[in-house]
Amino acid sequence: MKKLSTMFLILAIVFVWGCSGTDSESIAQDSKEKKVEKAHEEVVWTTFDEGLAKGVKENKNIIVDFYTDWCHWCKVMDEKTFGEKKVAAKLKERFATVRLNAESNSEFANYKGKKYSNMELTRAFQVTGFPSLAFLSPEKEIITVIPGYVPADQFYHILDFIDKECYKKKMTLEEFIKKKGECEESKKEESKNEK
Repeated sequence: MKKLSTMFLILAIVFVWGCSGTDSESIAQDSKEKKVEKAHEEVVWTTFDEGLAKGVKENKNIIVDFYTDWCHWCKVMDEKTFGEKKVAAKLKERFATVRLNAESNSEFANYKGKKYSNMELTRAFQVTGFPSLAFLSPEKEIITVIPGYVPADQFYHILDFIDKECYKKKMTLEEFIKKKGECEESKKEESKNEK
């Protein structure tokens, strides 16, 4: 139940962000107002099987980018979010990165003892829109699936939240952001909560 409520909170926050002006006009305006520092190195995407193996071997969380060739927002996310320097560095250092063409029936992946086509795996993760991002633990358990385009600054907070495992500590992403990326309670807060 806790896992479900955490996933719901993350999805709700991302949905609110997504509804608050992420159309192409506002994205164009954002890029005029502030230059995104581009990554010197691109994110290295792997297949599903390679990414899971890397996550297990290196004890890293795994991110799966579900995309389609026709998806406009997938391309925007690739350029604006994954192409941003801080995001690319965080992904490279702390995550195993997987890119999966959700409409492919010619590529196959193994998950929890079963062989899936990419299309079948997309359905197994209950992905219905693109882009969608699934986060898995190094133990290959689904942490959450986030649908839709996420701007780089917001996405960096999500990466940090997942990386620091704050979702396990009964904390919402919004609280994490308010605490400037900290998910440990201070001694004062702990004693307040005990009363």
